[in-house]
Amino acid sequence: MTAIAPRSMRALARQSTRPLRMIERTVMTYRQGWVILVSGFFEPLFYLLSVRIGMGRLVGTISIAGHPLRYVDFVAPALLAASSMNGAVYDSTSNVFDKIKYSRLYDTVLATPMTVADVAIGEIGWAMIRGQIYAVAFLVTMLVLGLAHTWWLLLALPICFLIGLAFASVGMAGATFLRSWTDFDKIQLFTMPMFLLSASFFPASSYAPSVRWALQLSPLYHGIALLRGVAAGDIATADLGHVAFLAAMVLAGLWVVTRRLARMLQA
Repeated sequence: MTAIAPRSMRALARQSTRPLRMIERTVMTYRQGWVILVSGFFEPLFYLLSVRIGMGRLVGTISIAGHPLRYVDFVAPALLAASSMNGAVYDSTSNVFDKIKYSRLYDTVLATPMTVADVAIGEIGWAMIRGQIYAVAFLVTMLVLGLAHTWWLLLALPICFLIGLAFASVGMAGATFLRSWTDFDKIQLFTMPMFLLSASFFPASSYAPSVRWALQLSPLYHGIALLRGVAAGDIATADLGHVAFLAAMVLAGLWVVTRRLARMLQA
């Protein structure tokens, strides 16, 4: 008994670190293509600069719950959420699709002691890390531009972690349904309207009541609501609903990914 237990613990430790091998491989790959890694950060950054330099001066301030707020301070948390989403979606869709359909990397990986769950957790983990890299870079930009007004904004990092994890899980699940590169237009058809219509640039109160309920169906809206809360130092119990929505995305994505990959790779 005493001799078996240490071996069992060592075996369990090796199994728990297997997804890290997938992350390690991706990091080594990006050493040669770091430009691709950083490119996705610039879209939200350009939006932020355009709002600060141009549109923000035209709009001035807006009223949120009776309190005046600079337009750039209103938009910045939304763009921070979009940064996390972009990083996670880029890696969990196109890179995963290539490894499934073309390079057939997962077939090779599964010839080792790695399991489908290890592959899914490792790929989702890296996609989340990429989203977190974008979030940290965007937060630094907000600090430099004087858009950080409270220490509560430090909570943006774990929130961005959850946003990235949610979109990475769902993104990888979606990648298993793609048939060709032309199908990636469908991803843009999903992410771009969601980015524009998740109360990113207009308060939810500005939407018609018949449309406002649809915001609750947007995953990005829940991330934006959480980040706007911490950016304003306004934490409420209602935020638990936003956290629950994103956590449900993570669980649903993982459930779909593990079953779809197992079916595709063992066929």
